[in-house]
Amino acid sequence: MKIITVLLLLSFCCPFSDALKCYVCSSTTTNDACNQSSQTCQTPLDTCMTTVDTFDKIKAIGKYCASVRTCKGAASGASVDANGNGNQVTCCSSNLCNINGATGVGLSTLLTLAVCCSHAVLSILWLL
Repeated sequence: MKIITVLLLLSFCCPFSDALKCYVCSSTTTNDACNQSSQTCQTPLDTCMTTVDTFDKIKAIGKYCASVRTCKGAASGASVDANGNGNQVTCCSSNLCNINGATGVGLSTLLTLAVCCSHAVLSILWLL
Protein backbone atom coordinates (compact mmCIF):
# COMPACT_ATOMS: atom_id res chain seq x y z
CA MET A 1 0.00 0.00 0.00
CA LYS A 2 2.88 2.38 0.82
CA ILE A 3 4.42 1.77 -2.59
CA ILE A 4 1.19 2.69 -4.36
CA THR A 5 0.90 5.88 -2.29
CA VAL A 6 4.50 6.86 -3.07
CA LEU A 7 4.04 6.19 -6.79
CA LEU A 8 0.83 8.18 -6.82
CA LEU A 9 2.52 11.14 -5.10
CA LEU A 10 5.46 10.98 -7.50
CA SER A 11 3.12 11.02 -10.47
CA PHE A 12 1.72 14.36 -9.27
CA CYS A 13 5.20 15.81 -8.79
CA CYS A 14 6.60 14.81 -12.16
CA PRO A 15 5.16 16.78 -15.05
CA PHE A 16 4.05 14.91 -18.11
CA SER A 17 5.41 16.53 -21.23
CA ASP A 18 3.06 17.00 -24.12
CA ALA A 19 4.23 17.95 -27.57
CA LEU A 20 4.41 21.67 -28.25
CA LYS A 21 1.59 23.32 -30.21
CA CYS A 22 2.30 26.31 -32.46
CA TYR A 23 0.27 28.47 -34.80
CA VAL A 24 1.32 27.73 -38.38
CA CYS A 25 0.95 29.69 -41.61
CA SER A 26 2.99 30.72 -44.61
CA SER A 27 3.24 34.11 -46.34
CA THR A 28 0.12 35.52 -44.69
CA THR A 29 -0.35 39.30 -44.67
CA THR A 30 -2.11 39.66 -41.29
CA ASN A 31 -1.45 38.15 -37.88
CA ASP A 32 -5.17 37.32 -37.41
CA ALA A 33 -5.20 35.27 -40.62
CA CYS A 34 -2.02 33.54 -39.48
CA ASN A 35 -3.64 32.43 -36.21
CA GLN A 36 -6.35 30.34 -37.90
CA SER A 37 -4.41 27.08 -37.83
CA SER A 38 -2.29 25.35 -35.18
CA GLN A 39 -0.16 22.24 -35.29
CA THR A 40 1.35 19.80 -32.80
CA CYS A 41 5.11 19.88 -33.36
CA GLN A 42 6.94 16.64 -34.00
CA THR A 43 10.17 15.74 -32.18
CA PRO A 44 12.78 17.35 -32.28
CA LEU A 45 10.88 20.57 -33.10
CA ASP A 46 10.63 22.26 -29.70
CA THR A 47 10.16 25.93 -30.60
CA CYS A 48 7.50 28.10 -32.23
CA MET A 49 9.13 30.38 -34.81
CA THR A 50 7.55 33.49 -36.31
CA THR A 51 9.05 35.32 -39.28
CA VAL A 52 7.96 38.70 -40.58
CA ASP A 53 9.34 39.84 -43.93
CA THR A 54 8.52 43.47 -44.73
CA PHE A 55 9.04 45.31 -48.01
CA ASP A 56 7.40 48.66 -48.83
CA LYS A 57 5.06 48.27 -45.82
CA ILE A 58 3.78 44.91 -47.09
CA LYS A 59 4.24 42.07 -44.60
CA ALA A 60 4.59 38.35 -45.21
CA ILE A 61 4.14 36.50 -41.92
CA GLY A 62 5.14 32.89 -41.38
CA LYS A 63 4.67 30.74 -38.27
CA TYR A 64 6.26 27.33 -37.93
CA CYS A 65 7.43 24.56 -35.62
CA ALA A 66 11.23 24.62 -35.51
CA SER A 67 14.16 23.48 -33.44
CA VAL A 68 15.50 26.06 -30.99
CA ARG A 69 18.83 26.00 -32.86
CA THR A 70 17.19 26.76 -36.21
CA CYS A 71 15.06 29.54 -34.75
CA LYS A 72 17.88 31.24 -32.86
CA GLY A 73 20.09 30.99 -35.95
CA ALA A 74 17.43 32.68 -38.08
CA ALA A 75 16.86 35.33 -35.40
CA SER A 76 20.56 36.19 -35.20
CA GLY A 77 20.65 36.89 -38.95
CA ALA A 78 17.47 38.98 -39.02
CA SER A 79 17.66 42.73 -39.60
CA VAL A 80 15.46 45.69 -40.45
CA ASP A 81 16.62 48.89 -42.15
CA ALA A 82 15.61 52.47 -41.31
CA ASN A 83 12.60 52.23 -43.65
CA GLY A 84 11.24 49.18 -41.84
CA ASN A 85 12.18 46.79 -44.64
CA GLY A 86 13.79 43.48 -43.73
CA ASN A 87 13.27 40.31 -41.78
CA GLN A 88 12.32 39.77 -38.13
CA VAL A 89 12.27 36.46 -36.28
CA THR A 90 10.95 35.53 -32.83
CA CYS A 91 11.24 32.24 -30.97
CA CYS A 92 9.18 30.94 -28.04
CA SER A 93 8.57 27.57 -26.45
CA SER A 94 5.17 27.34 -24.77
CA ASN A 95 1.90 26.15 -26.30
CA LEU A 96 0.52 28.60 -28.88
CA CYS A 97 3.00 31.24 -27.69
CA ASN A 98 3.43 32.68 -31.19
CA ILE A 99 -0.05 34.20 -31.28
CA ASN A 100 1.33 37.76 -31.27
CA GLY A 101 4.68 37.06 -32.86
CA ALA A 102 4.13 39.46 -35.74
CA THR A 103 3.24 42.44 -33.57
CA GLY A 104 5.55 41.60 -30.69
CA VAL A 105 8.62 41.63 -32.90
CA GLY A 106 8.29 45.29 -33.81
CA LEU A 107 7.65 46.28 -30.22
CA SER A 108 10.71 44.45 -28.91
CA THR A 109 12.85 46.08 -31.59
CA LEU A 110 11.53 49.52 -30.64
CA LEU A 111 12.14 48.88 -26.94
CA THR A 112 15.71 47.77 -27.63
CA LEU A 113 16.35 50.90 -29.67
CA ALA A 114 14.83 53.10 -26.94
CA VAL A 115 17.06 51.57 -24.26
CA CYS A 116 20.17 51.97 -26.44
CA CYS A 117 19.33 55.60 -27.28
CA SER A 118 18.60 56.52 -23.67
CA HIS A 119 21.88 54.91 -22.58
CA ALA A 120 23.78 56.90 -25.22
CA VAL A 121 22.11 60.17 -24.19
CA LEU A 122 22.81 59.56 -20.50
CA SER A 123 26.44 58.71 -21.27
CA ILE A 124 26.87 61.96 -23.18
CA LEU A 125 25.20 63.99 -20.42
CA TRP A 126 27.41 62.34 -17.81
CA LEU A 127 30.53 63.42 -19.75
CA LEU A 128 29.38 67.07 -19.81
